[in-house]
Amino acid sequence: MVAIEQGIVSEPGDAPGAAAEQARRGGRETLAALLRRTRARTLRLAQAYEAALGPGLRVPRSPELNPPLWELGHLGWFADRWIARQPAPQRERGARADPTAPLAPARQAMRGLDADALYDSSAVPHDTRWSLPLPDLAATRADLRASLDDTLALLAHAPETDDGLYAFRLALFHEDMHGEAWVYMAQVLDIDPGETAPPLAACEGTLRLPAGPWTLGWRGPGFAFDNELPGQTVELAAVDIDAAPVNWARYLPAVEAGAVPVPRFLQREAGGWWQRAQGRWRALDPRAPVCHVSATEAQAWCAWASRRLPSEAEWERAALSAPGFAWGQVWEWTASAFAPHPGFEPHPYRDYSQPWFDGRPVLKGASWATAPQMRHPRYRNFFGAPRTDILAGFRSVALPAPR
Repeated sequence: MVAIEQGIVSEPGDAPGAAAEQARRGGRETLAALLRRTRARTLRLAQAYEAALGPGLRVPRSPELNPPLWELGHLGWFADRWIARQPAPQRERGARADPTAPLAPARQAMRGLDADALYDSSAVPHDTRWSLPLPDLAATRADLRASLDDTLALLAHAPETDDGLYAFRLALFHEDMHGEAWVYMAQVLDIDPGETAPPLAACEGTLRLPAGPWTLGWRGPGFAFDNELPGQTVELAAVDIDAAPVNWARYLPAVEAGAVPVPRFLQREAGGWWQRAQGRWRALDPRAPVCHVSATEAQAWCAWASRRLPSEAEWERAALSAPGFAWGQVWEWTASAFAPHPGFEPHPYRDYSQPWFDGRPVLKGASWATAPQMRHPRYRNFFGAPRTDILAGFRSVALPAPR
């Protein structure tokens, strides 16, 4: 069991999102190193799952889960689809590539397998993934090795431009997202993923943000997700915002008062509160940020405490401009709906953002299991408000004083 490198939490004085800036703007050498590191993490997590579940990696059918064997195959398929199988003229158009352009055949076709019918998340319904004739774990690992070899070979000759590197950055970040999903999937399955949170960086108090404009969204060169573009400027009132996410010491009195339900993965016994994590019970640290709570539960606590959730813009402004704003231990629910910025245009991976502009809330920040290159203050995460399996908590903002 190791406290993973990607658990480093932003400290006062650090450049927010420095590793993510490097990944989004870095060249071929940076990307090659990150692709290798991310794939090593994927295989390390798969090994932990194999130890817990056996080589079949079988898990119960659940809306919170994907079959781990399918997940592994999907990662290789995704990189192949956007890199190795995409003709160079299209791949080098970056975010302007035509997603309907013909693709080269999938590598698995030589073995009589239709990779698109197995692993295309846009076309394969979630509930059917448990009944697909998937290759076994050994064959899937071999495909992942071949996929990474192809990716790195093409990267070595890719133009060192944002368009030329777009598909490689997309494949990297896609695999990073799935790597974190393996950690919270392990929590649901009650198994040990082999990764633990680093020591706490405790922080308390509030920060005062003056009134003023804030521009949401990505600016300048480098990689951006389509939902970060083209951005918009909003006017913000002055607020007092928590310097750190709400911790259990602040949250549990509302549970004991009956204002919010007992959080998932917690139970109370004689002597205090206990938390289930990495497949075992441990005494709950009251200093730790609240985790595995839904947006609804976060809002209920705020109502009980006479506070509110911050907006996406308030959170982002604080993270990028307020010294002492601690983030990165848990994803944080905001009061803002996940919606396109004015002038939004979907990127070639059409199903990344566009299907999810349905009113679900934006989450900001990162969790301890988020890869360093994903940890950027402008990144917009989005899950349904009822979800409690993800590593999510929240911080709060003071309500205006009554007049």
